[in-house]
Amino acid sequence: MPQLTIRNIDDALYARLKDRARSNHRSLEAEVRAILDQQLRLDRAGVVRRANEFRRGLVGRYRGNATAEIRADRNR
Repeated sequence: MPQLTIRNIDDALYARLKDRARSNHRSLEAEVRAILDQQLRLDRAGVVRRANEFRRGLVGRYRGNATAEIRADRNR
């Protein structure tokens, strides 16, 4: 299995990681793996929610006739 080495971690960050690992009853290494997994996992619900918000933001922006424009473009 691949290994990852992280150098030059700020002392305060390291202490917070250790405290978090201790409170979650995990080793420091297991805690870092859990954080990475949680942050990098695809949040499908979040993606769908952001896409829907984006679509709602587009409503009413285009006022032309898309069908006529496509036909005109094809006829050129």
